[in-house]
Amino acid sequence: MKVQIEIDCTPEEARTFMGLPDVAKANDIYVDTMAKAMKGVTNPDQLQQYAKQLAPMGQIGMKLFQNFVEGAASAGMSATKPTKGKSDD
Repeated sequence: MKVQIEIDCTPEEARTFMGLPDVAKANDIYVDTMAKAMKGVTNPDQLQQYAKQLAPMGQIGMKLFQNFVEGAASAGMSATKPTKGKSDD
């Protein structure tokens, strides 16, 4: 049996529902800092070097973060599964 549920909500409502912190202020500071730093970049080589400094783990770091987020999401979904002994028929 397969059940699909669609939930229509704002990103703020979804964040609150999942218990995630509000990082809007930190994001604003990060975006401002990045915009200021990027003003000094004049060629692709400088951009590549700057990107390496920001993400020392590169693709590995992004994959670890993605796995963390997916694991947290699946853990939240497993909390809503019925307990053993109940039939889904």
